[in-house]
Amino acid sequence: MLDRVRRGSDFEAACEQAFAELPDADRRLAHELAAGILRQSGALDQRLGPLVSGGWATVAPPLKDVLRLGAYQLTVLDRIPPHAAVSTSVTLAKELRGARASGFVNAVLRRLPLDERMPSPSMAPAEFATAYAHPPWLVERWVGRFGPEATRRLLEWNNHKPRLVLQPARRDLAEIRTQLDARNIECTAAPFEAGLSVEAGRPRELPGYDTGDFHIQDPAQALVLQFIDPRPDDLVFDACAAPGGKAIALGRVTRSVIAAEIQRDRLRRLLENVQRAGSGRERPILADAARPPVRPVDLAVLDAPCLATGTMARHPDARTRVSTRALERLTEIQRKLLTRVAGAVRPGGLLVYATCSLEPEENEQQVDRFLSEHTEFVRESSGSVPAVLLSPAGDLTILPHVHGMDGSYAARLRRDAA
Repeated sequence: MLDRVRRGSDFEAACEQAFAELPDADRRLAHELAAGILRQSGALDQRLGPLVSGGWATVAPPLKDVLRLGAYQLTVLDRIPPHAAVSTSVTLAKELRGARASGFVNAVLRRLPLDERMPSPSMAPAEFATAYAHPPWLVERWVGRFGPEATRRLLEWNNHKPRLVLQPARRDLAEIRTQLDARNIECTAAPFEAGLSVEAGRPRELPGYDTGDFHIQDPAQALVLQFIDPRPDDLVFDACAAPGGKAIALGRVTRSVIAAEIQRDRLRRLLENVQRAGSGRERPILADAARPPVRPVDLAVLDAPCLATGTMARHPDARTRVSTRALERLTEIQRKLLTRVAGAVRPGGLLVYATCSLEPEENEQQVDRFLSEHTEFVRESSGSVPAVLLSPAGDLTILPHVHGMDGSYAARLRRDAA
């Protein structure tokens, strides 16, 4: 399963396929182990490598993952006894490669030191990248932009297990909290009061899921909706709507939301979420955001496809797909979509451009270029979010290592009334 993800398969889809037959508790553990190995593979490899007499490069790839599995359980998880972690890995190695491999895995894991040394900010970017299992080119640009210490905090954030955050759908947060309290499910306010945070698990097991009381969305995305600050009479075009969190949130407070998605599988997910937790004012359609199938609207929201470097904690497979070529390709797609979606905004209407990226080329530079080419639009800020989340230009700018949630960016672009 991990090998399929590294070759480009979606992590959640791969988990669903691989773990479908497991009992709920085992499925949750398997998901955590798979995500943990992807997040922590660099640090795990650094600790395992010196224990292999021939060097880490000589270990067969399947056995590397077996060793990472055991090492992750031994050094990160505290609920699995060490003997059980070693035994499971030894058994798996025997099934994959025979008795000799199982003896090798047993010997390595039993020599693994359980104390952990924090990587130093004085490390070179390449060492950072290895220690935290991130692409070297990306770490190097982050060090240049944020500095070594802030980059270390960002990498640590990306390697931690995020909590599940509930957002209001058919009930408000106070009612959702009451339901959770009644079941003795611990919850806390998410950063900036943007949702309710619970221990990550299966949302379907929470009270109120089946009745659509809540939907799942990171606080950063909820704050994008606050930043948009829609009006009750707005006709909204949600240009890239899947999986549906924006459409559901907008549907709670506006007249109507046309929620477009170009990919059929993602449209199915959008439909499922809207049917479960929507207000009835959302209208999912199969459509290309580059050819908006709508008359001029009051509000258009473009949550553009991006490198997703702000969501690497929540999506551990994202780091396997980023590249400079992907960044160049995505910035061109964003430029095209931004221009096309802008054409769907009525005079005096609002266009909101958003990403879950940390990269300037996809964020403020993209907006600056758009404004230089489309003088009928002007940038405006919003007083509906805390000022600490706003850039000097007035754009929403959320950084994981600073604000304690996914990274996110949004800009409000107002069209001239004339």
